[in-house]
Amino acid sequence: MKIRAAVNREVGSSFKIEEVELSAPNTNEVLVEVVATGVCATDLGAAGGHMGVPFPIVLGHEASGIVKEVGEAVTYVKPGDHVVVACCLCGFCDNCLTGKPGSCEHIPRLNFGGAMEDGTKRISKDGEEISTFFGQSTFATYAITNEKNLVKIDKDLDLELFGPLGCGIVTGSATVLEGLKPKSGSTIAIYGCGTVGLSAVMAAKIAGCLKIIVVDINDERLALAKELGATHVINGKDTDVVAAIRELTGGKGVNYAVEASGNSQVAKGALAALTNHGELSLIAAGYQPVEIDLNTEFLFGTKKLSGYIAGLVSAKYIVPKLIEYYKNGMFPFDKLLSFYDFDEIEEAIADSKSGKVIKAMLRMKK
Repeated sequence: MKIRAAVNREVGSSFKIEEVELSAPNTNEVLVEVVATGVCATDLGAAGGHMGVPFPIVLGHEASGIVKEVGEAVTYVKPGDHVVVACCLCGFCDNCLTGKPGSCEHIPRLNFGGAMEDGTKRISKDGEEISTFFGQSTFATYAITNEKNLVKIDKDLDLELFGPLGCGIVTGSATVLEGLKPKSGSTIAIYGCGTVGLSAVMAAKIAGCLKIIVVDINDERLALAKELGATHVINGKDTDVVAAIRELTGGKGVNYAVEASGNSQVAKGALAALTNHGELSLIAAGYQPVEIDLNTEFLFGTKKLSGYIAGLVSAKYIVPKLIEYYKNGMFPFDKLLSFYDFDEIEEAIADSKSGKVIKAMLRMKK
């Protein structure tokens, strides 16, 4: 079928909307009409050549939509169902089978390899194959994905809102709720007020953290962090952040920290601001090398450095929980979203890069 998709032809190229061909779903696959999709830093990193994806490619991986057609072996969804499209996981490796699907051994191949799970591609133009991203490619009016990657949601919900629960919002919130699992009354520092960081703020409030300290260099975003649950905010542009955090915690440092800025120097400071037996989770890509004194931070400091991809849990488990929190007024993630028409994708990308918006969302239909 003919669809409209934003195609990146080479590293650093623009997101050009073209008419392309999308093949029918295979046995375990589903055709989804994309209603809205988020713009994620991972999309921007891939477009810039940081993820090693093969070009040309259609990016996009944070969609919500409506099931239009299913393969003959699909049992989880049927046409007409409303769904969130999540990260592509194999479901059969040791980590998937032992309840840690966020550590699926095949994440690199399935999400960044440019092909579907069977090694073939679904998008083409004039006989030229176009690569797929995250087993979905949702910068398009329609997408093909495996039924494993879908999460059904209630039809009475505003479908446009929920795509980012498939990636960025889950990354921040599940890292706190299912990865770090902070004890009620504990202290946490969150670095970076983007989608991931602010989602972690809301999750820390749900978890009952006594002090939620948020660090950024944008005062408007810090004000939003306060609105979403931060008890203290620090503008790191002109402040010694480590000293400020130690002052707020009686000299001890925080029990937990989430580094969501992608700045390696910030991560180094976040590690230094932990208390003994504290844990820092790195959940944003940092491209700058940084040196850490292992003796100071780990041998004498007794600290833990970790990484949790979506809290290591499956989207089918965590997304419904987040939706319930949202319905109960405890997880107002919609405050992070700004909407653009699909034809405005370049503006949405620019505003995401500049920090003008927190989470740019593309509507496929006006």
